[in-house]
Amino acid sequence: MKKIILLFTCMFGISVFSQIKVLKNETLVEIGKDNSVGLYKKDDKFTINYQDLNTANLNTFRSFSFHNMNKDVEGLYKMITDGFIDSPEGNIVLELPNDIIELHYEKNFGQPTVQFIQYINKNKKYVGKSQFLNKKQVDKLFGKTNGKSVLYERAVAKTNSSTAGATSYNSSTSTAIPLDDTPAKKPTSSPKSKKYKK
Repeated sequence: MKKIILLFTCMFGISVFSQIKVLKNETLVEIGKDNSVGLYKKDDKFTINYQDLNTANLNTFRSFSFHNMNKDVEGLYKMITDGFIDSPEGNIVLELPNDIIELHYEKNFGQPTVQFIQYINKNKKYVGKSQFLNKKQVDKLFGKTNGKSVLYERAVAKTNSSTAGATSYNSSTSTAIPLDDTPAKKPTSSPKSKKYKK
């Protein structure tokens, strides 16, 4: 009788553990990564994650996100790489739904590089800075070298999100670039660029 009870106990224990399955989270897709800067996709939302070099604690990671409504990922890539060819006079300032992002260009060892500067929650007191990236690193980040740039438009589901009205501004040319599915309004007078001091 003891053997039968022991057998049932072992079988019951095995059946309990066999019901637990580890599920893989497949909704977040890495488009590209270079050192401490990565681009990730979830549905139609893209997130750039980076290690904040502006803090004493180098274990601080920050991120900013936007939706790919009007091919904004490809537009951001083109804007960054155009800055390598024709260096802008000042920082290019982008307004996202939650943050202000500046594209800061500098030459490092004679090579043009770009840095993301993030004003967290659009507050000038809280600033995050990424590492500097050269053209090769930007290509890797945006999935141009591994072929994952084809994922920009795949499985894009239009959503009504809180991104309405988000527009980016180029500080040197004052050109509005929409960062969502809201059409850009034609300015009645010349728009003033938003400029934030570092």
